Amino acid sequence: MSDDGPAITLYRLQACPFCERVVRKLQEYDLDYRSRFVEPMHADRNVVKRISGKRTVPAIVDDDTGMTMSESANIVEYLEKTYGEDRASTDGGAA
Repeated sequence: MSDDGPAITLYRLQACPFCERVVRKLQEYDLDYRSRFVEPMHADRNVVKRISGKRTVPAIVDDDTGMTMSESANIVEYLEKTYGEDRASTDGGAA
């Protein structure tokens, strides 16, 4: 649980279509999140490397669940399973 602000932090680049995909999913579920814009040069993204082990974006940290991950498809799937409508209506069964 975060002590000051949103539990989810999204590491992203300006105008990155993969980052925008995650933003749309966060907005769809009305989740509060903090955006951290990172260095455009891949080699300079040390903050992302420290949190996720990779320099790729998007990456998220969810303090409520302790989850840290990168790759937009993985993040979207995580958000759907953790915060989506399926969470309330199923026991996590495969679709």
